[in-house]
Amino acid sequence: MSAGFWAEEDEETSGYSGEVVRRLGRYLRPYAHLILATLAIVVVAALLQTAGPMIVREAVDGQIQQGRSDDLGVLVLAYLGTLLGVFVLFFVQAVLITYVTQRVLMDIRLQLFSHIQKMSIAFFDRNPVGRLVTRLTNDVSTIEEVLSQGLVEALYNVLVLIAIVGALFYLDWRLAIVMLVFVPGLVYFVRRFALALRDTFRSQRYWLARLNAFLNENITGMAVVQLFNRQGRNLRRFDGLNRSLLAANLRATFYYAAFEPAVVGFNAVTTAAIVWYGGGRAIDDALTLGTLIAFLQYMQRFYWPVRELSERLTNVQQALASCERIFGVLDEPEEIADDPAAEPLGEVRGAVEFRNVWFAYDAGNWVLRDVSFAISPGESVAIVCATGAGKTTLMNLLNRFYDVQRGEVLIDGRPVRRLRQRELRRQVGIVLQDPFIYTDTVAENIRLRDPSISMDQVVEAAKHVGADAFIRQMADGYQTHLAERGANLSTGQKQLIALARVAAFNPKIVLVMDEATASIDPETESALQGSLRRVMAGRTSVVIAHRLNTIRHATRILVLHQGRLVEEGTHAALLAQSGIYTRLYELQYKDQDAAAAG
Repeated sequence: MSAGFWAEEDEETSGYSGEVVRRLGRYLRPYAHLILATLAIVVVAALLQTAGPMIVREAVDGQIQQGRSDDLGVLVLAYLGTLLGVFVLFFVQAVLITYVTQRVLMDIRLQLFSHIQKMSIAFFDRNPVGRLVTRLTNDVSTIEEVLSQGLVEALYNVLVLIAIVGALFYLDWRLAIVMLVFVPGLVYFVRRFALALRDTFRSQRYWLARLNAFLNENITGMAVVQLFNRQGRNLRRFDGLNRSLLAANLRATFYYAAFEPAVVGFNAVTTAAIVWYGGGRAIDDALTLGTLIAFLQYMQRFYWPVRELSERLTNVQQALASCERIFGVLDEPEEIADDPAAEPLGEVRGAVEFRNVWFAYDAGNWVLRDVSFAISPGESVAIVCATGAGKTTLMNLLNRFYDVQRGEVLIDGRPVRRLRQRELRRQVGIVLQDPFIYTDTVAENIRLRDPSISMDQVVEAAKHVGADAFIRQMADGYQTHLAERGANLSTGQKQLIALARVAAFNPKIVLVMDEATASIDPETESALQGSLRRVMAGRTSVVIAHRLNTIRHATRILVLHQGRLVEEGTHAALLAQSGIYTRLYELQYKDQDAAAAG
């Protein structure tokens, strides 16, 4: 794959601070009441968390130092109550924020998948499937980690820090200043740690994406790997990727391992300074023992939020980067959209016309040049040309997978641009070389969960194409679950199910790729050809031909050359012209004909 593709996985956002946060906020807005409740709980929890040392101070100075114990039990219960209160509040806020997070993620996934389904085929030409799956899975999961706890914990830690600093100055402003002298060094260290960890996370994501892609590609193509004895070479490449990922993971482990002792070191030095200075003041009776103990407890609690905030900052950066990538997909325009004034298709006769059509996948690189032809309802027409000369493009344009740059494609005299895509594609059936089989039952693979197609119609369609017999021999008949991509079916069986699918939807126009019967034995091919003829009977049919022996009996044959329609006629008439069709025919069959004649 190109370096550009992998570079995207290595990007951090640069301008996300405003717009990305605002857009994410739109998904949170419907749950504002739950978010406000969560924030209120966090504020109360932060206050309770900082109340403990004050209770300890009162117990030491007001009870123990005075030789009293009348209120000591109450203070102990109060201390335990704050701990229990924090536990209960955290449980409630975790439930609330998890609910909000899952609803938001569901909304994002639904909108993203819905948007992707509306994209033109050109969009999928530009974007590898793996990248789109990453947007729906990895990037959404990254957002989940931050929304579920990251932001709440970050807010909680900020509030705790503010409360602790306020409590420290309340207890003794001189000790507070002594402690804060060490804070700039800690902040600098934490910032450097966050930057180093961010770079390490980038490296981890990059190498993990490379490793996963390599595994996917080579496991999927294992037959080719073994056929060409590439196991050793692939193992060496995998080892290199694996070692690069190991190095990135070890760097992250090193930073984490170094961070904890460093923070503990800051804490120890600060504690020593406070004990030395505060202890001296306590000896001089300028400071009570309870105040010193409470101060030390607050100081111990000060460093944990700092550590947590440094990690949450990195997580937030990752989440916002994921948001930006997701929004980048959502911002892709719907290139092939229904016209607001799109007409209902109504009753279809099946007339097809290409009128002065020019088309290019890339600007200026014309695949079709001023192509014009008309097909009458019920007519069977074959289209022939060398590879890359535009056969498949005609099929894509008729389905409006792409829009033409010049000219018009019409059905029953109406431009396809003015028709509703859903209705248009319902009337254009396609038989591909490699039919797609879903991980579902046989019946649902035929009707594609369309509620308008009854089970009786499914069975009738299967009988019509000759698939009913083998389906009934399966373990659960029409309710048999098929493996991914039809792995538990033969090539011929997959084609029969694809033909039954076309028959069940009953389109007026059928497009056939003749490779659909090319990769099977002659006996099965003969049976499939009979099934194809039954599907095509009474319908306008266009056969995209690669093997010329399959189209000898077509009503008309259209010959494309370098994007232009250059010949038209029956098989016999075209052979008599000794033109391009004749040359293509001879290239394929002259050796076979000579052998037969001999």
